[in-house]
Amino acid sequence: MNAVPAPPSFEEASNLRQQVRATGLDPDYWYAVEEVRRIKPGTVIEVIFWKRSIALYRATDGSFHALENRCAHRQIKLSLGEVQGCRLVCAYHGWQYDEHGRRADIPQVRTGGSLPKPSIRSYPVKVRYGLVWLFPGNPERAQDRQIPDIPELEGSARWACVPLTFTWSAHHSMVIDNVSDFTHAHLHRRYRPFDGATLTSCETIGDDVHLSYDTEVGRGPISRRFVDHKKLNTNHMDLCYQYPYQWSNTDDAIKHWLFVLPIDERTTRVFFLFYFKSLKIPFLPVRIPRFMMTTVMKISNRMLIGPLLDQDRCAVEAEQLGYERYWDARPIEFNPVVKAFQNVIVRKWREYLAREEDMR
Repeated sequence: MNAVPAPPSFEEASNLRQQVRATGLDPDYWYAVEEVRRIKPGTVIEVIFWKRSIALYRATDGSFHALENRCAHRQIKLSLGEVQGCRLVCAYHGWQYDEHGRRADIPQVRTGGSLPKPSIRSYPVKVRYGLVWLFPGNPERAQDRQIPDIPELEGSARWACVPLTFTWSAHHSMVIDNVSDFTHAHLHRRYRPFDGATLTSCETIGDDVHLSYDTEVGRGPISRRFVDHKKLNTNHMDLCYQYPYQWSNTDDAIKHWLFVLPIDERTTRVFFLFYFKSLKIPFLPVRIPRFMMTTVMKISNRMLIGPLLDQDRCAVEAEQLGYERYWDARPIEFNPVVKAFQNVIVRKWREYLAREEDMR
């Protein structure tokens, strides 16, 4: 049996679909890479941004740092090592690196050896909204780029939000297509998070794609019990692909953000933040008390939102396999928002590649 040819590279692609499925994302942005709660002080993990391995560690004082994931000695992954104070220690010969990637200690030098003073790259790191953010691009641009502002998730009156994090076996563009293309309501007919969607606007402004749908939001057999449809306009939703992030807004009361971490052409880490101004007690016109909202969100993530997103995961992973087998099939796309996203993603990747070429 003849092997199926691999999909074309970005340079080899002959149409928009092939191009977008081969793109990475511009590294000169802040990317969510992990939930804070998953990294305990004194531990190190590997995170990957578009085939680039990075050692993310949390010092014993609780601070986060990120280094190129290789020891300058034998090039083995530092994520295999351990954390000592604010230093990352290689598992092989015990070479130590500080948070700036500078060689802090080499045991062989202490015992009479003579070695150079190597350093490895470090990456800017921030913590916000319960997520660890990393800037994998030019560190000089890190101050100019901002993590998206979500005022509802800050301050004493912040809305309850419990992140949902997954790794999906699909290209990041397929994930963006999925969460903003509301023509796939059939997939969610059991939960009905949206229904009867009609696209009312779609406009690309710079690097952002703004769109709106007239659609019935939260009409499922369970979700409708918690949403006060009499007080909220749940028949309209605004969305935006704010490169490289995505968000939605229903009547300034039901919102979400999606942050993607591109790992390679067929793997993406996804971080969903769903948050609600308030929810009501089922069958009663009474709001759930604020102090109970986090508990309610945890239950909702497990019983409703998680299973709903698992349907999306199954769909995009199946789409990834289908693309790898039939990448040369004629593209067919009816929703104009999908092409709008894809055009921005491809353009931004071209700009990044051109910038890299100019620096050589």
